[in-house]
Amino acid sequence: MLPHAPIDEAILRNTPGLELLQMMIDGKLPRPPINETLGFHLAKIERGRAEFHAVPEHRHFNPIGSIHGGFAATILDSAMACAIHSLLDAGQTYTTIEFKITFIRGMTPETGPIRCIGEVINVGRRLGVSQGEIIDANGKVLAHGTTSCMIFTP
Repeated sequence: MLPHAPIDEAILRNTPGLELLQMMIDGKLPRPPINETLGFHLAKIERGRAEFHAVPEHRHFNPIGSIHGGFAATILDSAMACAIHSLLDAGQTYTTIEFKITFIRGMTPETGPIRCIGEVINVGRRLGVSQGEIIDANGKVLAHGTTSCMIFTP
């Protein structure tokens, strides 16, 4: 894996979203530093679908001794937004304008490995909408979310 350095602007401008994200998985481009900070990574990408993997750990605790909701929010935001990103043309970019999360089950370090899957609902010229789920190793849904992303075309 490459060190966490900004991706060259020419690569960002000239590479379609799906290809760019696959290059990160393949180690040809650096992964975002947030992946190292929170301990999750993009594991699979295809058109309109992104899958992240993580293991909730003690370092993700909130003050009451459970995994902080921000951990779930960040990985869900990442998966849902990357699902949208996978459908963007070279040079297009986006930003999350809102997201909603429903927490179904709590996470602890005993939860073990989780998968977070984001899937596109619709992508238009200016707005992308997707949904996502965090799923534990037993297939139980821990959290569900939706997002809207504003798409910018140069």
